[in-house]
Amino acid sequence: MTNKETTPASEINEMLQALGIREFNNGACTGTEWLETTGEIIPSYSPADGSLIGNIRQATADDYEKIIREAQCAFIQWRMVPAPKRGEIVRQIGNELRKYKEPLGKLVAYEMGKIYQEGLGEVQEMIDICDFAVGLSRQLHGFTMHSERYKHRMYDQYHPLGIVGVISAFNFPVAVWAWNAMLAMVCGDVVVWKPSSKVMLCAIATHNIVAKVLKENGIQEGVLNLVAGGSKYIGDNFLADKRVPLISATGSTRVGRRVGSIVGERLGRSLLELGGNNAIIITENADLNLALRAVLFGAVGTCGQRCTSTRRLIIKDTIYDTFKEQLIAAYKHIRIGNPLHSDTLMGPMIDKGAVNDYLKAIEEVKKEGGTILIEGGILQGEGYESGCYVSPCVAEVRNDFKIVQEETFAPLLYLIKYKTIEEAIALQNDVPQGLSSSIFSKNILETEQFLSHEGSDCGIANVNIGTSGAEIGGAFGGEKDTGGGRESGSDSWKIYMRRQTNTINYSTDLPLAQGIKFDTE
Repeated sequence: MTNKETTPASEINEMLQALGIREFNNGACTGTEWLETTGEIIPSYSPADGSLIGNIRQATADDYEKIIREAQCAFIQWRMVPAPKRGEIVRQIGNELRKYKEPLGKLVAYEMGKIYQEGLGEVQEMIDICDFAVGLSRQLHGFTMHSERYKHRMYDQYHPLGIVGVISAFNFPVAVWAWNAMLAMVCGDVVVWKPSSKVMLCAIATHNIVAKVLKENGIQEGVLNLVAGGSKYIGDNFLADKRVPLISATGSTRVGRRVGSIVGERLGRSLLELGGNNAIIITENADLNLALRAVLFGAVGTCGQRCTSTRRLIIKDTIYDTFKEQLIAAYKHIRIGNPLHSDTLMGPMIDKGAVNDYLKAIEEVKKEGGTILIEGGILQGEGYESGCYVSPCVAEVRNDFKIVQEETFAPLLYLIKYKTIEEAIALQNDVPQGLSSSIFSKNILETEQFLSHEGSDCGIANVNIGTSGAEIGGAFGGEKDTGGGRESGSDSWKIYMRRQTNTINYSTDLPLAQGIKFDTE
């Protein structure tokens, strides 16, 4: 089904005005002050209707240097602010985001293409991580240990790390920054953000929102910084910069390999959130209606452009045909159209380049012998003038197809049949990526096996929910080609800090560890 209703220009203009987005926008900010950038102007067009939203004067290498120097100075002061007081600033940022949830969520949908409900959900993630970080600001704890030496005390503690570089992808224009930035702030770090060139206005709008909080609290320049510029200006120089001890990068595995290589060469830290090739195992003991609902959102939500999107369905042979028929019928009810319309379930892809990659992937499926059950393609006609709208595709494949082993960032879903639960788990794990996974079953023996040492090898393993839509309370990330990084909840805060072990001698003797004797008398 299609949805061709458009959004009035007056509504778009009202949103942009509320967020401080103008016709031309500078691409560099020190948190409270915007630099007069001089880089090439890059326009931002909406994949929803092809309209020009605004222009960005990109930050240059010189702007980057100014930002880094400002961040270095800010860190010296910010790290000495008590952590709960840092948390208070984050609390206020969360409250300010609450005020702007609707316009920012709408901009996320309009500039990126995800539906409005997902845009609102992304801003809610920002708010939630602020709440989480506020509580964390009073829990940056170490541990105490008993020393083997008489009258000695031992403990470990965590200190602020320094400048945290955040490189975010287009599919989550604002939430991924918040995951990193809010935790880094309460840990005593300062942040330099390089957003995707495809969604720079979302980053600029976010900094307009947080700038008010920083100014009202007299926070010095350089705590939260933005460098919106392409790799021509800010690329390998950012990755190789020894002044930035941690680079957190979200993107493709290909990009992650380059980030990890350059940062690793200087022995810096990298937090990598890369590609996924996520599968749902559907057993004969599954609630098929529940599974179907999870598959639909996982496969077509964000038009298949989530790292946690459902790519593969591994279905028990005894229910395979039944579930396939239900899936094909359900796909006919997916409403595709303007992401700002309330009835839309699937918006456009980010740009025409992504559409071309999608079409090439479908052709590869056919070349390798896959069977197309639902043909994907470009949607044309009224409401689809941007050229970014596609119909979702479903195909029967083998897991060892080359194209199936790759991540296609699009609404392309693969169906695979299995006989035993051991085979299903082996198929699930037999891809280079290891981000998210799921099993649908009411049989505890199957679900516990899936969660055991011999089960899913992914960083996220779910039971009776889909692969997409993680909560901020748990650590987010994956294994293998997904990069091994962890963001958001649990104890992910530790990567933003440097760990120190302390030993204190309160005796008048100097015993050595391991009982070593070193007597010079």
